[in-house]
Amino acid sequence: MSARDEPRPERAIARSLGVIHNIAYYSREVRDFEQLGLPQFWRAYVAWRCAPLGAVGPQAATAVLYNFAPRMVADALPSAWETTTPAEVLAMRDDMLSRALVRGLGDLAHSAEVRAAADLARAGIDGTDVAGRALFAAHADLDWPDEPWMQLWHATTLWREHRGDGHNIALAAAGIDGLEAHVLLAARGVADQPTIEKIRGWTTDEWGGAVIRLADRGLVTADGGATPEGTELRQEIERRTDDLAAEPRARLGPERLQQLIDLASPLAGHLVEVGAVAGRWPPPNPVARDS
Repeated sequence: MSARDEPRPERAIARSLGVIHNIAYYSREVRDFEQLGLPQFWRAYVAWRCAPLGAVGPQAATAVLYNFAPRMVADALPSAWETTTPAEVLAMRDDMLSRALVRGLGDLAHSAEVRAAADLARAGIDGTDVAGRALFAAHADLDWPDEPWMQLWHATTLWREHRGDGHNIALAAAGIDGLEAHVLLAARGVADQPTIEKIRGWTTDEWGGAVIRLADRGLVTADGGATPEGTELRQEIERRTDDLAAEPRARLGPERLQQLIDLASPLAGHLVEVGAVAGRWPPPNPVARDS
């Protein structure tokens, strides 16, 4: 993976930091959540993504996760809080991730490169405006870890949640709900209907309804294929997402942003090379109901 292969810095930084963040989903250590009474990984995923918000219920969780079927979220919360607490979930998450990063990074975990990347990533995101970004704001309220590899992971998570909240804002402003966002991606061949239904909990009937709604707007064909109007809208949503993610990049400035890309990209590449994390972008999503 080469950051300089990315023509736009906003995509290069999202790719590099995103791959580091994704160790939270793909390392073998993160399957230990069953110790907290959360034997299915997708239930644990919903719990730990939302744990910084507190013991929230399905409505709040659905709002911030955006593209999950509400019933799938409701199956995970608030039942998770019957066997554990948000504080316990976060403590286990951090323990698992620390072990995963030390294993995946090896000697690099204690390197000057990790420390420098963590410092730059934190300089860009720490203190960024939280208005309108509930999941980012909740993670920003968490204490910064002591270890440099965990500082880097926490910073990449803040960058990821900041961009993710902005993407949800862009989708909502365009009048695209969570399922319709998937249908637009599938129309472009980025994802497929059976996979999305499995990992996000939607039904075939619901998918068909979303196709009809989008077809009425000229955004997909009657069979869910791409249209010029839908492709243009999706590209505009991505441009708007990039714009909404601009504050951390601006806080660093072009030179330090490139320094961060140049530091983070090899670290992400190393994690992919040793098999600690998925390297495809966007990566395959493990959050399936049967996992």
